[in-house]
Amino acid sequence: MKKKITVLVIFGGQSGEHEVSVISADSVIQALNIEKYEIETIGITKEGSWYWGVKPQEWKGETGRILPHYQQVTLNLNPQNPRFVAIDGSELFHEGRCDIVFPVMHGPKGEDGTIQGLFEMGGFPYVGAGVLGSSLGMDKDRMKAVFKEAGLPIVSHLTVLRDNFAQNQSRFVDRVCREIGFPCFIKPANLGSSVGISKAENMEDLIRAVEYAAGFDRKVVVEQGVKAREIELSVLGNDKARVSVPGEIIPSKEFYDYEAKYIDAGSKLVIPAELDEYTVKKLQDYAEKAFHAVGALGLGRVDFFVTEDGNIFVNEINTMPGFTQISMYPKLWEASGLPYKDLLDELIRLGLEKFRDDQTRKLS
Repeated sequence: MKKKITVLVIFGGQSGEHEVSVISADSVIQALNIEKYEIETIGITKEGSWYWGVKPQEWKGETGRILPHYQQVTLNLNPQNPRFVAIDGSELFHEGRCDIVFPVMHGPKGEDGTIQGLFEMGGFPYVGAGVLGSSLGMDKDRMKAVFKEAGLPIVSHLTVLRDNFAQNQSRFVDRVCREIGFPCFIKPANLGSSVGISKAENMEDLIRAVEYAAGFDRKVVVEQGVKAREIELSVLGNDKARVSVPGEIIPSKEFYDYEAKYIDAGSKLVIPAELDEYTVKKLQDYAEKAFHAVGALGLGRVDFFVTEDGNIFVNEINTMPGFTQISMYPKLWEASGLPYKDLLDELIRLGLEKFRDDQTRKLS
């Protein structure tokens, strides 16, 4: 009988997307094929403590509640013996070992290369992009610079650091008025799931929005507002990648913010999006180029703006997109002929493939 693969699902974390991570992880665990996989879990609290055996459904509504049977763990940094150990010295299931880590984590310290670097140091195979792809995919400012270098079309934008804005507020506001104009969108550079995003119609809105976004990140991006459809495509692969059919978001609110994504069921996902064949092929080409431009691996969801006159702008890439039951990434693959369970199988295969490839590197 073929040995089952032990998958360690890690979720939660110190991020504004903690709650989304809990919901995504629950969806992944429910969908993993128990005939193929042994499933272990680690939940990371908002304070940053790691607990073995936490089930996501136990944290829904009571995020971070620590029950007596949870075991606080740490990573044993020995690539020849990759495992987790209980801080109190007690035994862990599977001796704290796994065949691959599935970090279902969104936002800072989960999707930005931080935890990926930890897995690299510990010698763990893991699902998703490496350190570089994760960090570039997280930082909207650096991501846009890489997209521009790759010849991909992007909307006009400006970036400001929190301290610089506090010291030179009027200068930055004047620059936005001259170079970006209104309406514009203000976003924390290093956050996803539409957390901290606002729309500004005038200077007063802009100041409030930058101050609000700066509460989530030290770097804030201001983007020119464009009247356009919001189109998303899913990418899957390592050095060779394939791209899904496109889907369109029709938000229940003025724009697709956190509430519209995860709370208000009025937003609609149209899959496949109603687009002509030329535009679909162009979007798929751009999605693959964006994926490789940041050095992504495993998975990525690339978001676009498509205007009425057919102009296409790459908005961003998410290297660990939402995996909830209403999330676009798995829905797009399902519409492209790859069901949720098979998608998870492929992501695990790609993670193991990347790890084996890394092992062939010469060290001296």
